[in-house]
Amino acid sequence: MPVTCQPVLKFWLYLSVKFIVMPVIEVKTLKDKKEFLDFPRRLYKDDPNWVCLLDSELESIFDPEKNYLFRRGGEASRWILTDKNNNTIGRIAAFFDRTKSNVYRQPTGGIGFFEVIESKEAAFALFDTGKNWLSSHGMQAMDGPVNFGENDNNWGLLVEGFVQQGYGMPYHKKYYRDFFESYGFRNYYEQYSYHRQIRDGKGAIVEFPPRIMKIAEWLAKRPGYTFRHLEFSKKGKFVGDLVDVYNSAWSIFKEDFTPLDPEFLEASFQKARTVIDEELIWFAYLNDKPIAFFILFPDLNQIIKPFKGKLNILNMIRFVWFRANHKMTRMRAIVGGVNPSHQNSGVESAIFYQLYQVFKRKSWYKELELSWVGDYNPKMIAIYEALGASKAKMHITYRYMINDKLQFIRYKDEMARKRDDENASKVVK
Repeated sequence: MPVTCQPVLKFWLYLSVKFIVMPVIEVKTLKDKKEFLDFPRRLYKDDPNWVCLLDSELESIFDPEKNYLFRRGGEASRWILTDKNNNTIGRIAAFFDRTKSNVYRQPTGGIGFFEVIESKEAAFALFDTGKNWLSSHGMQAMDGPVNFGENDNNWGLLVEGFVQQGYGMPYHKKYYRDFFESYGFRNYYEQYSYHRQIRDGKGAIVEFPPRIMKIAEWLAKRPGYTFRHLEFSKKGKFVGDLVDVYNSAWSIFKEDFTPLDPEFLEASFQKARTVIDEELIWFAYLNDKPIAFFILFPDLNQIIKPFKGKLNILNMIRFVWFRANHKMTRMRAIVGGVNPSHQNSGVESAIFYQLYQVFKRKSWYKELELSWVGDYNPKMIAIYEALGASKAKMHITYRYMINDKLQFIRYKDEMARKRDDENASKVVK
């Protein structure tokens, strides 16, 4: 064969591999949805650390009737990748929320729920699919792997700490990191999870550091400070207080900040009611005005692992029994916030002091996971370390510049620029 024909042959072979051997199928039929759900069960069947997300929970993310992001202009699509024998070898979803995407320096969407066999070609075919779909909808960058929802669940790629994750914290194959970075994704920010033992091997409470106790006692003596845990009978008031603090705390901290929707939050609390322990959700007040909150959830993964994603009648009965017999011994910190005018006041320590009193009474709680805190949040990292917690896991949220003419900027550098701009604006005024 003449040498001049070799590039043509190579190109044909490339096309055959990409489009014939590994077709990408958009999820539309019930059969496609079943494959999207079932593929990870096969992929991780020999991994004792993996816990399958409940099928109903995953499907609700892509249901316009259940995911509020669809109601404010969000869109999503998902695909499965098959080989020449029609066996599923990968999956991915792509999505965007117009409200949040327009807050970034460039319109930005996301990819998530990415799973694939150990094949770079297969992974790249999935990334291409997500990228092309987002580009066709005007997105100029894509973050991943992320969730089509809030960042307290299914956010970031696990790169350190390959142990059973707490509920909502994603678990991945070790080879995924190479796939993301080889494709051109760059480290947007790192997310750290800290762990702390609540009880030792004999069941005795592990004391909190004296400094935390002293700060809490000092603050408790100051006039006007009160602390209350969630009460479902007064859910409306506590939801309002949480929204007040969250919006004040995060509006100056998150590049993609959008105000928290009270209706969505109340629905989320109601949905999680069977799991929530009211005494693990605390609020701080000064003269009856909310100034801080901190939310812990018992780790649902400890009891749903044998369910393999199915919440049928039998598993619902097992769930009730496991919960009643305190089989959830770990807790995971979901989110917290302090009004900017009260940060560094010691109120964070005072809330942990209230939690400590709960831990002493509820002997079944043995371990606390503080997740996740970004590398751009040194204050919270310092608080977790002051509590005696150790960094146990790391996830990475990556960003890929679809428009490669735009500059990539890490999240904490964006935040530094934002603070500099705000300070400069104050000086000018």
